[in-house]
Amino acid sequence: MSDKPVKPYNSEKSKKEEVEQMFDNISAKYDFLNHFLSLGIDKIWRKKAVKALRSTEPKRILDIATGTGDFAIANLKLDPEKVVGIDISNGMLEVGRQKMIKRKIDHIVTMQQADSEMLPFEDCYFDGLTVGFGVRNFENLEKGLSEMLRVLRPGGKAVILEFSKPKTFPIKQAFGFYSKYIIPTLGKNISKDEKAYAYLPESVEAFPEGKDFTDILSKLNYKQVTASPVSGGIATIYTGIK
Repeated sequence: MSDKPVKPYNSEKSKKEEVEQMFDNISAKYDFLNHFLSLGIDKIWRKKAVKALRSTEPKRILDIATGTGDFAIANLKLDPEKVVGIDISNGMLEVGRQKMIKRKIDHIVTMQQADSEMLPFEDCYFDGLTVGFGVRNFENLEKGLSEMLRVLRPGGKAVILEFSKPKTFPIKQAFGFYSKYIIPTLGKNISKDEKAYAYLPESVEAFPEGKDFTDILSKLNYKQVTASPVSGGIATIYTGIK
């Protein structure tokens, strides 16, 4: 793996600034593209991830890299008192805020602009947290994961859903072709941002998945760390307890 961070635009800006710019650029088309390009499977993955959080009966949940809030909404299945969705992109959050108002759930789900590597919450504040396809966008992965652990209460659980690289034929070959050629082409044509959807396969390729990632979680003092591949390894659900 290269030490050079994978960034959407490869400008002089930091990865954090570029990721914020990218999501601001594609926020209007993001929901449509997300469900369209994943063939709707992303909804099934989120349901499985939410089930993994159920055992802790969380009342206060943090959803990091919430985007337009789909994972935050999915967390309502756990009957929490409060869900906070944070994201670096205000463009994405604005779409999400309208979604919460429309669904009349804005009294439970709040959307807040924040940096995942400097969370504006006190220690041990949340019972559980989720991250959907967000940790690979962190500028400093270990710093972001440490912050997540800090704001979890003892016994609280983190559930991380992230893309991975399938290892078995024919899923490996099919997903490789789909992510390298189909996603960037359709993403560019619909979102009008050529770089954003080319960044997706590049960032997945660079991400330390599977055992490499669970080793990082264990090193940072997450306990009972697990990794469960879904859909033949296209994505993985990771969990860890404080």
